[in-house]
Amino acid sequence: MNQLAPASTAQSHQALRPASQVMKLARMGQGFPHKLSFSRQIIRRMIADDCQVMRPVWQMCELGYGTAVYTLTLGGHRYSLVAISSPLDDALRSDRVIAEQWDACFTLFDGEPTAEDLDRLVQNQPRQEAGRYSARELTLSRANKSVRLFNHVRDCLAQGEQPDGQELNSVGYLMRTTAVYGNGKFGIADRFEYQERAGMNAPFQAEMLTVWLIREFTHDLVEHCAKALNPQAATLDPALKQHLGVGNATGLGMAPFLVHHPELLHNWVQARETALALALAEDKALAPGLVSRMAAHLGQWNVADTQGQQAIETTRNELAQFGADTAQAAWAWADDKSVMTQELVAALVIENSDQDFTDLCDQMSHAPRPQPVSLTDSTVDWLTNLLDQHFAWAFESPCQNHWFWYVSENKLEPRVGNRLTEDGAALERPLGVQRDLQALREELQGAASELSLADFLAQHPQRIGLVQRVLATHQLAYAEIQENLLGQQMRPIDMLRFKLSFFGAAKFDPKSDLWTRITLFQGAPTRHDLGAPGDDWWLAAV
Repeated sequence: MNQLAPASTAQSHQALRPASQVMKLARMGQGFPHKLSFSRQIIRRMIADDCQVMRPVWQMCELGYGTAVYTLTLGGHRYSLVAISSPLDDALRSDRVIAEQWDACFTLFDGEPTAEDLDRLVQNQPRQEAGRYSARELTLSRANKSVRLFNHVRDCLAQGEQPDGQELNSVGYLMRTTAVYGNGKFGIADRFEYQERAGMNAPFQAEMLTVWLIREFTHDLVEHCAKALNPQAATLDPALKQHLGVGNATGLGMAPFLVHHPELLHNWVQARETALALALAEDKALAPGLVSRMAAHLGQWNVADTQGQQAIETTRNELAQFGADTAQAAWAWADDKSVMTQELVAALVIENSDQDFTDLCDQMSHAPRPQPVSLTDSTVDWLTNLLDQHFAWAFESPCQNHWFWYVSENKLEPRVGNRLTEDGAALERPLGVQRDLQALREELQGAASELSLADFLAQHPQRIGLVQRVLATHQLAYAEIQENLLGQQMRPIDMLRFKLSFFGAAKFDPKSDLWTRITLFQGAPTRHDLGAPGDDWWLAAV
């Protein structure tokens, strides 16, 4: 695979890590949040814009059911979170996407909703996928309470006391979302409607803003419920409030995105790898506070998953021997350590830099289109050589064909099935890039070397999309996950953690190979703290 040079070659001669190392699932599945993560970007933008968050609507009964609206101006545009809290029987509270009722539902509204807009959303928003929406709704989300922690915090505040920090840290959030939809799903606004706006041009900024405002709502809701029990109830200590993030339960819905958007995947990874190279070239002394916070965060992170906990404990044991005092020394120290430790140190080195890497963040959305290739002038031999040069990883081993990916009929969500034991392979989605590249190469070898690609594709029309992908990405080093996504050993959880690390997620808590819980915005500024300078909330710890 072609290895591109850093975007800022003048500032750094540190080589970027090769795609053959970075784009393997075993490494992708050990990712950590970093300065270029999308939640970090939205916070920096709000701080730069001196955002003031208002709450013009708070219509809640004493049990905490009703409607709330939060508004702010970002990049010269007004946005509003519409939150609807509803009663929910404990037996119906589920993280699964097939759930049909939730504790709360949300939309990010473009502008400020009128009374008519609110009436419409109150009717439709709790129905989520079954509702009817307009282009004024930029995102659609729902969340469930962490009932034990929510009630604990409410009761402590009602008694005039603060909840225990360790108790808060054991969960990390008062609510967790089970979906945050964007980009036109279920009739809401397509991303192209707002992607050029200041503050929204980086990936997933509308979704990240939604989650951050949901966090504000959870803080207000628990204080409201406490005051309903006792008008003299305490308010939540600002430090504890800042430590509470928003949970999320993420399943297979995220995984296909990485395959369907190879140019974006490349942009994300190249930006992070360039930031790492630049930070290593600086070779700054490591900030002691970052190193101690990293260790504290790791010490407070425990999961029920045996494999996940073992990886955490391995990294804890390795970090107990950490004594590096500069970025380069830390990188050299990590060279023979576990993959998770290496990726944690990579995130530490990036965090330790004085740069916020704004120029790299600006490159994470759009990829320059490649020069068009003439299918009539290009030949079978030319394409075969291109595959051998830039996609050699796909031909290094035979391709297993164990899993198939499909979309469920009832919720339109991605799923995986066992090809040997389950029906549905006829509905397979095209995620088997390695398998398809091997099939393409075999067909090319069976054709005349001087045959034009136009004539070859006329004979093999099923390969048109794949050839277009090859021509669009062959110069993008990080565009492909260099694994067989249909093989028996493939773990979707690795793709989920990789993508979530770019969202800024931490406290990964895998519940199987197919889904995980995480925490977003833990340690981030609240709406009352946005006036303070800085962006120092990487890997929060009590």
